[in-house]
Amino acid sequence: MLETSARLLRLLSLLQGRRHWTGAELAERLGVGARTIRRDVDRLRTLGYPIDAAPGVAGGYALAAGSALPPLLLDEEEAVAIAVGLRTATRVGVSGIEETSVRALAKLEAVLPSALRRRVGALGFATLAYPISGPVADPETLATIAAACRDHEGLRFGYLAHDGSQSRRAVQPHRLVHTGRRWYLVAWDMAREDWRTFRVDRIEAGVALDRRFLPRKPPADDLVAYVARGVSSARDRHQARVLLHAPIEQVRERVPHQFGTLEDAGPGRCVLNTGADWLGGLAVYIANIGVDFEVLEPPELVASVRELGERFARAAQNRGAG
Repeated sequence: MLETSARLLRLLSLLQGRRHWTGAELAERLGVGARTIRRDVDRLRTLGYPIDAAPGVAGGYALAAGSALPPLLLDEEEAVAIAVGLRTATRVGVSGIEETSVRALAKLEAVLPSALRRRVGALGFATLAYPISGPVADPETLATIAAACRDHEGLRFGYLAHDGSQSRRAVQPHRLVHTGRRWYLVAWDMAREDWRTFRVDRIEAGVALDRRFLPRKPPADDLVAYVARGVSSARDRHQARVLLHAPIEQVRERVPHQFGTLEDAGPGRCVLNTGADWLGGLAVYIANIGVDFEVLEPPELVASVRELGERFARAAQNRGAG
């Protein structure tokens, strides 16, 4: 009996972890025959788990969406991963997510085995979340947009631009991009017949769904870099292109998307596209990437780099003389 119960739990865990399984795949994973799999599926159904079954070569089993959420089976790593996500939810830029995350975490801890509860509890005791500042996205709006991206449904909404102007937009949504502080929607603007990026916290509540559409080719292969460039051009007074004398793989980890984007420029070289309001600070940051570089544009950054270089040289000479 214990062996059968353990197998049922393992079967349920497999069904929850993937959308579709063939009977042969489940039988191989559990080390039993196809007839045993059918019996175990029937047992799970009697316990209230809605499991769909399709016959034939392409058929198999899938855990269907039920009227109530069935108990989730989590291994130790999965439970800790969820706890980490809930503990750090205050940094995702979604309104009201902190309170909801605390409730969800309390429910998770209540059903964990004692040893695992201690591990998750230690994580909560030792962790302090650095709170996000500034506007946050509405969770209902975010969920509506995400579903529209998935289902290729158009959206209509009111939008407040960075200059304070208001407008109504009809768009074909493609993807949401989270920069770590803000949520952005990349979408095809129907009126402007071009791709646009919208800050989700500036989208008014009450987003309306529109008719379905055939998805277009996105404006870039790397949408995170695409959004980063757009945000920088709108936010930063100075835009710069810098040739780095190092392969892109070497410097990728030193240049987060929030700071700039990289382009391969041939063997041993890459181009950094970035921006800032303060050229002096930008020059220092580029130098701290730790590789030789050439400023391609703007000329003002070239002058700032030269001035800082001379100042650093004088400081080093004075130090040596002392």
